[in-house]
Amino acid sequence: MKITTIKSNRDFQRIYRRGRSFVSPALVTYALKTKNHNLRIGITTSKKVGKAVNRNRSRRVIRAAFYHLNADNSASYDIIFVARTRTAFVKSYEVERYMREHFKKLGIID
Repeated sequence: MKITTIKSNRDFQRIYRRGRSFVSPALVTYALKTKNHNLRIGITTSKKVGKAVNRNRSRRVIRAAFYHLNADNSASYDIIFVARTRTAFVKSYEVERYMREHFKKLGIID
């Protein structure tokens, strides 16, 4: 299975409108089931998260948690992760725990 990134604003807006959302203290997840057989992810961090150092760290933490969690996932979803203010100050295993809860609610993992 191929994992690609979501880059176009149109795709982000579509997932925000039609997708399901899950909120935790360090992460917000939007997910939309698709018909194509690849997993696409997008990560957003607003300026509310902090300066560039904090935004980049938030993205790194989210990416590390996702790749650690996603061993052999065969689901076809478009997923957007939105960093929150706390994301830059927590470890990736904590973000992974929140991500696992969101994926269980979606039915992506058991």
